[in-house]
Amino acid sequence: MKMSQNQINIKEPAMVGPRIHVERTLALIKPDVLHKAEEIEDIILRSGFHIVQRMKVHLSPEKCSDFYSEQYGKMFFPSLTAYMSSGPIIALELARHDAINVWRQVMGPSNSLKAKETHPESVRAIYGTDDLRNAVHGSYCLTSAEREIRFMFPEAPIEPMPTGRVALDYLDLFVNPTLLSGLFNLCKQKPSDPYVWLADWLLKHNTNRPEVHDETI
Repeated sequence: MKMSQNQINIKEPAMVGPRIHVERTLALIKPDVLHKAEEIEDIILRSGFHIVQRMKVHLSPEKCSDFYSEQYGKMFFPSLTAYMSSGPIIALELARHDAINVWRQVMGPSNSLKAKETHPESVRAIYGTDDLRNAVHGSYCLTSAEREIRFMFPEAPIEPMPTGRVALDYLDLFVNPTLLSGLFNLCKQKPSDPYVWLADWLLKHNTNRPEVHDETI
């Protein structure tokens, strides 16, 4: 099932003047919906995110306990760690403006039964079944995003992209050359649907495509 940005009703923050600011957040696709990962990732991409890194991983119960350490002592903690270590998951480092807030909007309420009533087009409403098996996880705030990204991707840079002259240099070095090459090839090919063709070309020739790993930790 595919979902457009209009369907999930993302509230974009007001932008004053041209600037670049990329925030990072962590998303997890949970064990029982792993077979729906492609559909969920399609929703993520259509919501304006860039998948910086992607990793399929089977966490041990001990690692799950470490990851959810902030929930330690709560009644659901044993069930949560047992469930999250019951099979492979997919960890995604996501980037876009206001990434944490937008991903939480796309996910919907943590209880999937409530999500089905109040946010029927959210990921948890579509793919979740209850409060525990709610399909996906997302970082709660900047602090948790930093901790969770470093937990899953220890080498990941998570600082916001700088603004000003440095941002312009970034565009000149990494964005504009790829875009210009894509536009040049678009003129040569003259496809019937230039927008879709260019989007597919940029995805295929993206020099910053996510790294994909399969491992057990």
